[in-house]
Amino acid sequence: MSANLAYSALCFIMLHTMVWFSANLQFVGGGWTTKSIWVALTLSIPITLCAYYGTRFGYQTLSESVWGVRFFAFALSYLTFPFLTYYLLGESMFTIKTLLCVILSFAILAIQLFM
Repeated sequence: MSANLAYSALCFIMLHTMVWFSANLQFVGGGWTTKSIWVALTLSIPITLCAYYGTRFGYQTLSESVWGVRFFAFALSYLTFPFLTYYLLGESMFTIKTLLCVILSFAILAIQLFM
């Protein structure tokens, strides 16, 4: 794995983690329900920077293809979302539909990395 691909993956994992919090923190409960909009606004610039640099690093590595970067980022999003949702909201990721989507995400990653 090249360094640029690792940087791209790191940027996209951070991006999808921050997006999860900016969109779903309102459902976690506690005092976050009323403060979640401020978290979303605060995270907007770091999210944009992660998208920018994740795309930049991925484009250099994935055959200079924006499509390759898009599928790579999508696959990583489907690897982060189920874990955060299960851990923080208690929604099971062990449904047939979710498990199939996670498997498909691994397949998309493999296609982008090895073909």
